Amino acid sequence: MDLATLVGLLGAFGIILVAMMLGGSVILFINVPSLLIVVVGTIFAVLIKFPMGHFLGAFKIAMKAFFNKAEDPSKLIEEGVDLANIARKEGVLGLEGQDIQNEFLKRGIQLCVDGHEPEFVRSMLGKDINLTIERHERGQAIFKAIGGTSPAMGMIGTLIGLVQMLSAMDDPKAIGPAMAVALLTTLYGAIIATAFALPIADKLAHRSREERLNKALILETISSIQEGLNPRVMEELLKTYLPGNKREDIGSQRNAA
Repeated sequence: MDLATLVGLLGAFGIILVAMMLGGSVILFINVPSLLIVVVGTIFAVLIKFPMGHFLGAFKIAMKAFFNKAEDPSKLIEEGVDLANIARKEGVLGLEGQDIQNEFLKRGIQLCVDGHEPEFVRSMLGKDINLTIERHERGQAIFKAIGGTSPAMGMIGTLIGLVQMLSAMDDPKAIGPAMAVALLTTLYGAIIATAFALPIADKLAHRSREERLNKALILETISSIQEGLNPRVMEELLKTYLPGNKREDIGSQRNAA
């Protein structure tokens, strides 16, 4: 589980709740008409923009913000170099049956073992990368849409509340509920966008960049193995995917082993 996402989400909502409690009863901030306008209104408005399947699928993709943990690129490089050494000594067929945990790397190695041409393997794996990123971007777009729509629905609720308030100026009892709708809808919209939807969209974008980097590294690994590249040369090539301060760690770890 990604603690940063969990702690950030609980912390954001927690500090808002504490501020409400310090200022009085939390019940004051609960208004059913406001919730209907912002929450339900946002859902319906976003459904206009996207197909139902994509909308529902976005919440499954959102789980990556909480539970998905990207593999360490350094470990992928070490595993790739080990596979290259095996292929150099025993041939590509020697890679069959190797214990490979990463599914994308496992699929690429299997394509190599099956005897497919490098161009075909690169095309297949490249298409996999593009389609995966496309799915991720679709999920990000939906949460960005929620983040953009909820404050707008809050403003709509505010206008509704103001109209109701102004039309009932001669009835003091009606002014309070109308003002509550006017203010709370804006609050709800801001909370949904700022503390939930937009942060989730940004975390999904971060996850997508991590996965793109790892899969590009694996694709380079597969291509190098098929080309028969020297494992040491391949290691130096794959290190370019890492930040400068981590490149030397791989060599020192391998030498220590």
